[in-house]
Amino acid sequence: MLKTLPLLVCLGAGIVGGVFFAFSTFVMKALADGPSPHGIATMQRINVSVLGPLFLGVFVGTAVLAGICVFAGFFPWGETKSLLLFAAGLLYLVGTFGVTVAFNVPRNDRLAHMNPESADAATYWPRYVREWLFWNHVRTVAAIGAVACAAAALTY
Repeated sequence: MLKTLPLLVCLGAGIVGGVFFAFSTFVMKALADGPSPHGIATMQRINVSVLGPLFLGVFVGTAVLAGICVFAGFFPWGETKSLLLFAAGLLYLVGTFGVTVAFNVPRNDRLAHMNPESADAATYWPRYVREWLFWNHVRTVAAIGAVACAAAALTY
């Protein structure tokens, strides 16, 4: 189990981190560069589509595995592999999953209730992009950190 666990966390966090990296580096820029109503409507559709079973399964499944990593990190505490598993689990759970739930999802929910053509949406859109991107950068770095720790744990 302790051979498979870091591999699965490495793969899951890598997939999720890659998706977040794409949003941080070019998807949100493309959405923000066009007319606000188009960017808003597209982001609203993305936020519905992302809830499909494949991405959500990897995203939540990796969180479950990350939780197991945190517990596995205590046995035996102090060994390099244990500390790497603990760090991988914590980075993903807090920095990727937790940030998503606490910061990105509330912004997505607020955007979801807006008419893309409204003045309120046009006013909110630049703020949404700025704040959403900040937290997306955080969860991207956390996912990549989880990958690095899980990959390093594979060598022990």
